[in-house]
Amino acid sequence: MSSLLAKCQQPDGQGRIQHVTPENADWRFVGFDVYRLEAGQTLQLESGDKELCLVLVAGIASVATLRAEYPHIGKRMSPFERTPPYAVYVPHHDKINVRAESDLELAVCSAPGKGHLPSRLITPADVGVERRGKGRNQRLVHNILPDSEPADSLLVVEVYTDEGNTSSYPSHKHDQEDSPDETYLEETYYHRIQPEQGFCLQRVYTDDRELDECMPVYNRDVVKVPRGYHPVATLAGYDSYYLNVMAGPVRLWKFTWEKDHAWINSDGYPAR
Repeated sequence: MSSLLAKCQQPDGQGRIQHVTPENADWRFVGFDVYRLEAGQTLQLESGDKELCLVLVAGIASVATLRAEYPHIGKRMSPFERTPPYAVYVPHHDKINVRAESDLELAVCSAPGKGHLPSRLITPADVGVERRGKGRNQRLVHNILPDSEPADSLLVVEVYTDEGNTSSYPSHKHDQEDSPDETYLEETYYHRIQPEQGFCLQRVYTDDRELDECMPVYNRDVVKVPRGYHPVATLAGYDSYYLNVMAGPVRLWKFTWEKDHAWINSDGYPAR
């Protein structure tokens, strides 16, 4: 199995089913955990030297930090309702208590925290919604924590792709430091599939093909993208959702297209 693919695990004693750290991913910035909690279950977290973005993928919860309380947040019971999520930004050196008010699927995104931003609630009204692409390259995007909103390191976005369409495409990359064209951003993809027995395909590869892996990705798996291009392809009968977390030394999403496929952005597609 590819070292870039983190398979969904059975919940541990805290309900955690995914656990990606800079240490086990062999990179520097991004951490990512997912918890599945039953109604009434509680979870205690500490941000330490990280900033966090708690995304309610599905369900309702009450969240409290050292200085703020966010009771009974959340609305959608499945990400495939395609409504923007609730999320909570938490700065470094904070403590968090989460109480599941319903069955809860909670993503905890983390990256280095160094500022003094307060915690804040991100409501669906705060999430930018856009549609990208055309033809078989269309997708729906929810910008939860884009680079236009305050944070130290984190960038967080979720994307919906209908059956038979591609996403994160044309192939693009963001793996160069000190480049006028790109920023270095590590990235995780947390995948959900509807219906749940399906799968999608994700390829991660570099121009020289030193890295070139194509993975079948099932429900609640995580793909780690340390560098290179990283397109996603859905299959007939199965819709795709994924939650992206990015972070690097510069908090800016700046990327370059793979030259061979950039034409798909042109007026010549989809007509040929």
